Amino acid sequence: MGCDGGTIPKRHELVKGPKKVEKVDKNAELAAKWKYCALSQEKLRRPIVACELGRLYNKDAVIEYLLDKSAERPNTEVVGHIRSIKDVKELNLTDNPAWEGERRNAKGDCYEDMHRAMFICPVVGLEMNGKHKFCYLQTCGCVFSVRALREVKTEICHKCGDPFRDEDTVVLNGSKEEQEKLQKAMEEKRAQAKTGKKSKKNKVVETASKPLELEGTVDNAPGPSGSSKIEKPIVTAGSKRSIQDMEEKSEAYKSIFTSHSSAKRTKSQMSNWVTHTPYHF
Repeated sequence: MGCDGGTIPKRHELVKGPKKVEKVDKNAELAAKWKYCALSQEKLRRPIVACELGRLYNKDAVIEYLLDKSAERPNTEVVGHIRSIKDVKELNLTDNPAWEGERRNAKGDCYEDMHRAMFICPVVGLEMNGKHKFCYLQTCGCVFSVRALREVKTEICHKCGDPFRDEDTVVLNGSKEEQEKLQKAMEEKRAQAKTGKKSKKNKVVETASKPLELEGTVDNAPGPSGSSKIEKPIVTAGSKRSIQDMEEKSEAYKSIFTSHSSAKRTKSQMSNWVTHTPYHF
């Protein structure tokens, strides 16, 4: 059973102490967030989209999830807030000219820089590798570093020129506190949109159910024969003018044809017919 043959066990082999907490490699954690899809765990490839909480996805993975939500997936909790494709925004990313892709280290026999990113900030050139904060604009989808928006303050997108507000910026892969803030803003935005839809729907129903009001009065007093007397609706000047315009247009249309009264000539306008029989000798 062991401990025979003159072997002397050590203390750490006999006494079980507390397990050491495994530390997560920061480089691996950053690579998982900035280089891989949050849903499918596959490498990010264009087209890339981001949700209102700042998570990165491959667009095809999100579409597959929306088409079949019942399928078993390992990370469905990260997309529970995505109801339709409108809840994500396709990102307008800037390629990193120093990115060589996977072709450089195809054999795995050379050093691979884990901090080298596929995309950069188009303003200050920072790489989008997780070391620097990045955000995207919900209006146009362009991606910038937070430092660029902080140093070069403007209300127009640096890349495409579309106007935006501070509320349109969403931090990508933010901290826990930043994601909670984005979660709260998303819920408030959706609640306001839902309230706006209800009020608009109620206005449409009220307009449709409102009876057509005629300008006139109805006298329910019994007449000489015992029946109710109903007065004719009063025709105002505006309605009289519209009726007259309609009649004039109708008469103008009818005057095109020869059967119209305006096309017929009176007796005074008609000439007498003179017959002449020529004789040729």
